[in-house]
Amino acid sequence: MDGRSAPQNAPAAGAASEHALPLFWPLAAARALGEAQLGLYQKYLKFLVEAPTLDYRPKPVFATPNQVLLDLHTMQLRSFGAPVPGQLPVLVVAPYAGHSAVIADFHNGQSLVRTLLHQALCHVLVTDWKSATATMKDYDVDTYLAELNVCVDDLGGRVHLVGLCQGGWMSAMYAARFPARVRSLVLAGSPIDTHAGTGALKQFADTTPPAFYDEMIAMGAGLMRGSVMLRGWKNMHPDQQYLGKYVELYEHIDDPGYLARTKAFESWYENPIDLPGRWYLQVINELFRDNRLAKGEFVGLGRTLSLRDITCPLYLLAGAGDDITPREQVFAARALVGTPPERIVEATAPGGHVGLFMGGRTLSTNWPVIGRWIRDQQEMNLATAAARS
Repeated sequence: MDGRSAPQNAPAAGAASEHALPLFWPLAAARALGEAQLGLYQKYLKFLVEAPTLDYRPKPVFATPNQVLLDLHTMQLRSFGAPVPGQLPVLVVAPYAGHSAVIADFHNGQSLVRTLLHQALCHVLVTDWKSATATMKDYDVDTYLAELNVCVDDLGGRVHLVGLCQGGWMSAMYAARFPARVRSLVLAGSPIDTHAGTGALKQFADTTPPAFYDEMIAMGAGLMRGSVMLRGWKNMHPDQQYLGKYVELYEHIDDPGYLARTKAFESWYENPIDLPGRWYLQVINELFRDNRLAKGEFVGLGRTLSLRDITCPLYLLAGAGDDITPREQVFAARALVGTPPERIVEATAPGGHVGLFMGGRTLSTNWPVIGRWIRDQQEMNLATAAARS
């Protein structure tokens, strides 16, 4: 156009634009590879697309259709299935420890809720805890126990309780405070005696100065920020969180099932929720540092709670490789409650902490047994009621 001729070795116009724009670099690289390497390169490109999604995911959602039965300050009570006359509901008290209650209904093939429903337990409910806001910063354990009591009231005043992790000690508190309202109690990965064993949380609470927690709450404007806790959890297993999970993604990049499960997990894991500062400090100081629940010194809703007041059938489930809540903290409940020994069941599942609630192996082996155990308690209750009438 300007009268100058192009150099003899200049690339064609199409090739020039291809190399000038980063958008076309993958195409250029693919052309340079032989067919034997092209498949490997395509796998690498898929990895580049998927890898960022491990850290930036949309908020998690429950896998099973449900309805919100109650919308309270601290939670939404989600209802799965439907009530059946003569059958008590099963109330799953999900962990309130920085992650969503979706852990109880994680994925189509990994759902504690569905596992329980499949055991002829027709009405299962989950406490879907809300992320704390500025107006919730002074909520304490009593606030959550009171709203849990509202749920039980609305469900007829008597339930089977299933406590997961932190939801377990809250369930134990509730059963000790209102023993007549709990027909049976399941504690899974629940720290009841927080001074037992050598769990990571126990070590952290023992070795961290109290001022450290106060400073974190102050930085969060009265809240314990989920994003801060997430960084702490990741640093407990840095090799897996900062490298291992990406290696596994690359190795399974062509497995659609693996990708779907991984995306669901990261959606749950990478979206932490905030906790009230007052609640958090109470848990750290009164439960983990002072172990007041196990000692019979914790005051809940105006009364000093004694685990001896729990006399209902009890099922204890611990993870063999759980470094968050070691089995000693779970099984210690046997010696602390008032339930007769013959009505207490202990079981150990393979794997770690989170696997107790969403692991495919545990959901297919341990939880169906627990579901049948709850159903047995239900049938015994009906038989006893029939005999009395």
